[in-house]
Amino acid sequence: MSIDLRGVVVATALPYREDPSAPAGLAVDEERFAEHCAWLLENGCRGVGPNGSLGEYSSLTDAERRRAVQVAVETARSTSTPSGERGIVVAGVHAPGWHQAKHWAQVAAEDGADGLLCLPPTMYRSTPAQVVEHFEQVASVGLPVMVYNNPFDTKVDLVPSLVAEIAQIENVVAVKEFSGDVRRAFEIAELCEAAGTQIDVIAGADDVLMELMLDGAVGWFAGFPNVFPREAVELYDLMTAGRYTEARELYTQLVALFRWDSRTEFVQAIKLSMDVVGRYGGPCRPPRGALSAQQVATITAETERAVAAVEALRAGV
Repeated sequence: MSIDLRGVVVATALPYREDPSAPAGLAVDEERFAEHCAWLLENGCRGVGPNGSLGEYSSLTDAERRRAVQVAVETARSTSTPSGERGIVVAGVHAPGWHQAKHWAQVAAEDGADGLLCLPPTMYRSTPAQVVEHFEQVASVGLPVMVYNNPFDTKVDLVPSLVAEIAQIENVVAVKEFSGDVRRAFEIAELCEAAGTQIDVIAGADDVLMELMLDGAVGWFAGFPNVFPREAVELYDLMTAGRYTEARELYTQLVALFRWDSRTEFVQAIKLSMDVVGRYGGPCRPPRGALSAQQVATITAETERAVAAVEALRAGV
């Protein structure tokens, strides 16, 4: 199977409401989550990605995790988008072992997801052969799979040669590149071509978007578009159209904030930034604790600066 991952697919933040009976006193706010997914799609995003790291999948109960995908699918099917096309849902199926990841892939398929995002085995430094087996099992479910290279969290680096091997697996269609090494897009393409395969490279870190798209990335699986969806779509469209000077001008106003997407506190940072612009970000569940006073001040100032700069840019100031 295949899936069109061009455009901005947002790794959705998950809102909570206070509930003493829920884990850590916080229950998933399904109504707010549906509204947020609809808002992203209405602002031109190609799709939404529930149960990613930003969606705090590892802090959810099994029932909450499944329901997040269901709510995203229900919302995507009922939301009008600027393009007139239905938004896609790419469900995170990350897990310690392939038997668990495959289970979540099967559940996502049953619930109507269009594709899957999958890390290598979490919490275990797997060998290349074990990584390949992991993705083979997940891909056997039948949905298109975007493998996720995040060597910082998993301690497993999907280097270009390994990506080229994984690309030979049926139903593996893309790699979300989060290593920060923008040179990899070219090398992945070269090695896949030599092996007679092909895989789409998707920009997986907000602060290397321009560099990766210049080097061949075709999509953006993104974090800060939870805050700036319209500007993110504009930035992506400018890059796709080759209007690099205009894209750089807009990117320059956002990139300081985008750097938080590559930091340990990225979930808290993005949720705070949502709060600052008048959206609802709210708290996080453990293990993610509160930001320091200095971090709050910095993120707030950078968000306000980005909003003002974008407004000035639009006004031609």
